[in-house]
Amino acid sequence: MTSQPLIDADRLWTRLMALAEIGATPAGGVNRQALGDGEIAAWRRVIDWAGEAGLTPSTDAAANLFLTLAGRDRTAPPLLLGSHLDSQPTGGKFDGAAGVMAALEAVVSLAGQGEKPMRDLIVVAWMNEEGSRFAPGMMGSEAFTGERGLDAIRAARDADGISVGEALDRLHAAFPDLPHRSLGFAVGAYLELHIEQGPVLEAADCTIGVVSGIQGKKTFQVVVEGSEGHAGTLAQSERRDALAAFARMASALHAEIGTIDADIKFTIGRVAVVPNAPSVVASRVSFSIDLRHPDNAVLDAAGARIKTLCQETAPPCSVTVTPLVDAPSNVFDPRLRASIAKAAREQGHSAMAILSAAGHDARHLAKVCPAAMIFIPCRDGASHVEHEWAEPDHVAAGAAVLAQVLCELAFAPAIEG
Repeated sequence: MTSQPLIDADRLWTRLMALAEIGATPAGGVNRQALGDGEIAAWRRVIDWAGEAGLTPSTDAAANLFLTLAGRDRTAPPLLLGSHLDSQPTGGKFDGAAGVMAALEAVVSLAGQGEKPMRDLIVVAWMNEEGSRFAPGMMGSEAFTGERGLDAIRAARDADGISVGEALDRLHAAFPDLPHRSLGFAVGAYLELHIEQGPVLEAADCTIGVVSGIQGKKTFQVVVEGSEGHAGTLAQSERRDALAAFARMASALHAEIGTIDADIKFTIGRVAVVPNAPSVVASRVSFSIDLRHPDNAVLDAAGARIKTLCQETAPPCSVTVTPLVDAPSNVFDPRLRASIAKAAREQGHSAMAILSAAGHDARHLAKVCPAAMIFIPCRDGASHVEHEWAEPDHVAAGAAVLAQVLCELAFAPAIEG
């Protein structure tokens, strides 16, 4: 096995900040929506950086971007590492992007040593992790792992009525010479670095989070149907007010589901009212529900109550509750977690086990191969905001730990999970 690659911390930070210029917002954040012009520009820049080190780019039918350093045995299951390049509309510089750039730096640093790894090393940027433009998120990793069919993914539309299929075709047309590989292939292991998106590491003054797993998540789309009416002439007793029904539902849901225990996370994040006019009784309300908990039994029980509570509080309106995401809590590979902890210890970084409260593409990869995540702190635990921030030293430390674990796997005769 070759010696541990030494990452170039300055190169990593410079590239990360350069990437943040694509979709930069006036307040210092990033708005780089999935499959949009910003992501196309980000692809071009990342592909150029990878090409400088001899990595070859490719994509698949779901517009996942792959950057490959060829190994000695091209038939061996490759190592994947990366994250995503899309952001929230008022997102930050680090969510997703830090993971892709750390992965690229780890592979580029290893390539610079001149010795070919035993197997291919592939940096990946997954399509639409955020679910901001197209809901739900993690479309690329779900398509790759077979969690969701590509036809269903292509049919989803954004707020402007543009389908994922149309946006996918447009992105692929921007890279006519980019080779396409099969949608889904055998993977030896998957690694992902990410900012914590929470306050635990910072509060503990800890540099490296060894992620034990990801808490479970369910999402729902709820549509309440009533009838329009004149606000000045329609008697209260005759109204089928969809907005009033929504208010009852929201109150009941928060009162019961939102108070189950200290670990429950219940959110109504998006509400749309029709016709949304000041003097018209609302005829239709659609809203989203995001439900999370680390215990799958609690999560399932809470999820089962949502439809009942909505139906009980809907009359005289009607309601339809559609489940969208059902992602149980998972546990990451214990051997990879031990390797991360060992690398952190050997490099002199403080480390601790931590559960991810947010979802990540690694959740889906863990179903098809050994997978693990490395967390680094973010200031005040803030993420999905424009003032999101990670210290350069922490980014470099996480990338160095990632590089050491990658090196150990890259030259191993076999990968055991």
